[in-house]
Amino acid sequence: MGLISGMYEWKLKNDIKNHEIPEHIVLVLSESDLLADEGYGKIRSLVCWCREYGVNIVTIYINIIEVEPELSENICKKLSSELPPELYEITRNINVITRQDREIKVHDTKGMRVDISIGYSGKYELTKAVKEIMKRVEDNTLEPDDINEEVIESHLLFKFEPDLVIRAGGRRLTDFLIWQAVYSELYFTDMNWLDFRKIDFLRAIRDFQRRQRRFGK
Repeated sequence: MGLISGMYEWKLKNDIKNHEIPEHIVLVLSESDLLADEGYGKIRSLVCWCREYGVNIVTIYINIIEVEPELSENICKKLSSELPPELYEITRNINVITRQDREIKVHDTKGMRVDISIGYSGKYELTKAVKEIMKRVEDNTLEPDDINEEVIESHLLFKFEPDLVIRAGGRRLTDFLIWQAVYSELYFTDMNWLDFRKIDFLRAIRDFQRRQRRFGK
């Protein structure tokens, strides 16, 4: 690290340390970001930075490009088996779900929480929740008039609303956490994920702190 960049990082650290830190950060990636040589290492670095600055929940969404079903399934299996062990030294509270899963696979429940969604999009999650609610109505265990926001949220797999959503290497979000992220702050960077540095992470935190959150008001 050069002298100037080192001083700038030091300034950023001091700028953010006395202000609100996001409780829950979401990182949006594509499978190509992770299948590259340094992909797993970058994820490990991000989770370390989040722990260092007191972020309690990190959710990583990996968008799987729609290809042949068998290929997509193989990519999901590869990432879901290889990624968690990369984070064990940081936390074992790792929860993984893929498009083929019916529920989240829980590794542990102690320590900093990391949720990993591999191809499990927001549209799919919401559609699944609606189907489950309709089934309850058909079974007469739920009245249509009783369907409200709380009922819908209770049928979603991801229960936590993110404070900050980071999208590296693009200007468009995927449909992940459609319901949960409605009041989240969005941070876009043109920088490719493999070039994402700690200083870029700190910039995202500082940008979050400078915004006046209105939560839809």
